[in-house]
Amino acid sequence: MQFTISKNIFLDGLSKVQGIVEKRHTIPILANVLIEAKNNEITITATDLEVGLKSKYEANIINEGRITISAKKLYEIIKELPDKEINFVSKNNFWVEIKCDKSIFNLVGLSPDEFPKFPDIELNNNFINKNDLSEMIEKTLFSVSNDETKFNLTGIYIKSDKIDDINNIIFVSTDGHRLSMIQKKYDNELDKRYSDGFILPKKGIIEIKKILETMDDDINIGISDNNFSVNNKKTTLIMRMVDGDFPDYKRVIPDKGNNAAIIDKNLFLHALKRISILSSEKSKGVKINLKKDLLTLTSSNPDLGDAKEEINIIYNGDDISIGFNAKYIIDILQVIKKDNIIFNLKDNISPGRINPENDENHLCVIMPMRL
Repeated sequence: MQFTISKNIFLDGLSKVQGIVEKRHTIPILANVLIEAKNNEITITATDLEVGLKSKYEANIINEGRITISAKKLYEIIKELPDKEINFVSKNNFWVEIKCDKSIFNLVGLSPDEFPKFPDIELNNNFINKNDLSEMIEKTLFSVSNDETKFNLTGIYIKSDKIDDINNIIFVSTDGHRLSMIQKKYDNELDKRYSDGFILPKKGIIEIKKILETMDDDINIGISDNNFSVNNKKTTLIMRMVDGDFPDYKRVIPDKGNNAAIIDKNLFLHALKRISILSSEKSKGVKINLKKDLLTLTSSNPDLGDAKEEINIIYNGDDISIGFNAKYIIDILQVIKKDNIIFNLKDNISPGRINPENDENHLCVIMPMRL
């Protein structure tokens, strides 16, 4: 196999797979990328058996073929080469020679026959706006659980639902302390597998977010067996769905009550950041007191001191005093783009509900804490 390729094109392809290749080297071949040269383009493939990425790039193919090489070492070499054409040649016993200007590198690879087969993808014509998909990921990714023992919470739950005869696609995540949900109108009707719902792993979602930043057009989402795929003409990302049932998120979402405060998001965000400096390092607990048109934030740490700040709000409900983890609220506020939020509180012990003003399609629920 032999081809020549632009350094920047090659580097772009190799950088996309760095987050996917197996870092622990439990199976050596998974630390490698598969490079295939054919029909005036190379295909770069990486997988850790849970998430896989395959992308095509223009190249001048001199001899067709395939080889696997260490993804990390190849990326580090190409990154440091001058901005000139790269000549890539595979030799006997899976060795590879890389030439660029006056630099020559020889790397040992592994047989491409050992590389796992990339799953076949059904071509589903379920196109989705890439900006919508990116936004839905951003507004739910932060509340995915990192606790591997709660495997059914370690991803984002995706389902379709018909609401008032309008097709919607819904993303939900929770770590048991907070829940995020966003829904978007979807022009076409998705098949039954979407209405049943499924969970995508956090690692795969992060990789979707990365590749969306490099795509210009809308993308196709599809399901084959237990795999979910995202693809356009040049790139296919595939991941294995998380086994397990997602909890009934609708039961967790509190009803909107009469105790609804309209709060300037940026004022609230920065006040929380300041007040939480003197909160407990472990719990990040702050107390929120609501009275007519006034929100008071307080925090206390026996080793450091205490803090208090007042914010003018629009509120005409009951007097409420309740504790929350400040970091959880900060995470929510940072993904909201609107100027104001609605903070619904039933009483001093029930979960809080936060959504952007005049937007019922995005909401977050946060559990209270004893302070």
